[in-house]
Amino acid sequence: MLQNAKKYLILLSLLLVVSLTLLACTNNQNEEIELQEVTLMEVTHSLFYTPQYVAITQGFFEEEGLEIELVNAGGADKVMAALLSDEADIGFMGPEASVYVYNQDRDDYAVNFAQLTQRDGSFLVGREKNDDFTFDKVKGKTIIGGRKGGMPEMTLEYVLKSKGLDLEKDVNVRTDIQFDAMAGAFLSGEGDYVTLFEPVAAALEKEGKAHVVASIGEEGGYIPFTAYSATKERIENDPETIQKFTNAIYKGMVWVQENSSEEIAKAVKPQFPDTDDDVLVTLIDRYRDQNSWTPDLIITEEGLDHMMDIMELAGELNKRPNYEDIVTTNFAEKAMDN
Repeated sequence: MLQNAKKYLILLSLLLVVSLTLLACTNNQNEEIELQEVTLMEVTHSLFYTPQYVAITQGFFEEEGLEIELVNAGGADKVMAALLSDEADIGFMGPEASVYVYNQDRDDYAVNFAQLTQRDGSFLVGREKNDDFTFDKVKGKTIIGGRKGGMPEMTLEYVLKSKGLDLEKDVNVRTDIQFDAMAGAFLSGEGDYVTLFEPVAAALEKEGKAHVVASIGEEGGYIPFTAYSATKERIENDPETIQKFTNAIYKGMVWVQENSSEEIAKAVKPQFPDTDDDVLVTLIDRYRDQNSWTPDLIITEEGLDHMMDIMELAGELNKRPNYEDIVTTNFAEKAMDN
């Protein structure tokens, strides 16, 4: 009788241990599922930002405990407005927007903490196929260039001037058409050329409605073209979230470097379901060939100076912020070190 009682006590003890273990595991799983929501507002939805989409589809944000709500704003001005009004936690746009805001002498302004792309991602698109294109072909023509003061339009002007073209006499760059309406305007017959990002340019090319004739990115050289920013106040109050976000982006950049264009195309397909697989591979190769995604998150002072040179050349800048006022490299350095 005593032996049976001991057996029952041992059995009950084992059941209790197993139950507590299962309960602890369940609680841990629930904790893992509870992700912090982060609203990321992007300037446009383009294959140019492939490492970002890889970080989303490959679960790198989830690994850092973040759930990303991705919103396409359709322009850097709209991204910045959302960032400053707290509609977005993190903004993804050209750093030129942070220069404009800083020069307004606001108490709270945008600070760039990581770059994703290191050159312009747009392509000059014409109506006719031209394998021997040179920039003198745009003399006497009209180019739909985008919003005045935006980085794509200013880089276009920089490239045209570097080719010896006078914007007052040789070529007409239109800045009266909103960024997300440029392709439609071109298709309706406006302009002789237009600058477009992928996959829009390739889609028009595949339909025989337009043809890529030059890469603005190749001609423009290194520029911290698109970067992640948050308000100074948010960075000071929640550096942990900024670090987790930066870690995930860097994982995406490294993954892109280590995988084939075909694997990358599969990874970003959920973000571009209407783009054919072969087109995705072609465009990924196109961006890789011009070193758009070198895995380096740090915006250099030299790069920022070059960007502001371009802004000055376009007549859009009369005061330069100090590098350390609108750029922090702390998060990028930690992500890359780890």
